[in-house]
Amino acid sequence: MFTLSELFIYALAAGALVVVPGPGQMLVLARTASDGQTQGIATSLGLELGTLGHTVAATVGLSALLATSSLAFAVVKYLGAIYLVYLGIRAFRTRPTSRVPDGNTVANRHSFIRCVIQAMATGLLNPKVAIFFLAFLPQFVHPLRGHVALQFLILGLTLASIGFAFDSALAITVAHLGRSLLEKPAFLRWRQRVAGAVLVGLGTKLAFSQR
Repeated sequence: MFTLSELFIYALAAGALVVVPGPGQMLVLARTASDGQTQGIATSLGLELGTLGHTVAATVGLSALLATSSLAFAVVKYLGAIYLVYLGIRAFRTRPTSRVPDGNTVANRHSFIRCVIQAMATGLLNPKVAIFFLAFLPQFVHPLRGHVALQFLILGLTLASIGFAFDSALAITVAHLGRSLLEKPAFLRWRQRVAGAVLVGLGTKLAFSQR
């Protein structure tokens, strides 16, 4: 299996990729600004569950299909774009609340689960992520070590763990810096609109992305 030096090199590469700003971080920031820290962390969790889904897909060959089939790429791309735009429009139409979210309420537990599912779907429906996995993970997988599927899983779990830690820290930082603003109606309306604009923008960008 992997040596410590190999895992260290991979972790460095994965960490560098996670730190670079991208659509995932924008989604976490948008959700944190719109719904608060807990939902931002939920979004981070959902995105990394999507990462694990792409790891499994890379293992069984779905990523290769998306890389070679224009139709498969287009179908998944437009599904993901439509879903992001839908979330953005819903954010525009949702009436903001000035009450600071309480993570102990049933409503917020449901909201947490909903955010996880939405973020996971967003991550899974991004074909560019699948192709990234096809290009990135195999560089660290060597059939001579045996257990190729297990190697993919370890690499995927490592990347997902790093991504979750960074994005969660980002959500906590943003939430704490902005917590004093959570009771101001004008700010609540502003953050709701910004969140909607970011989601629509991400969906539009994905729709026009090329293979």
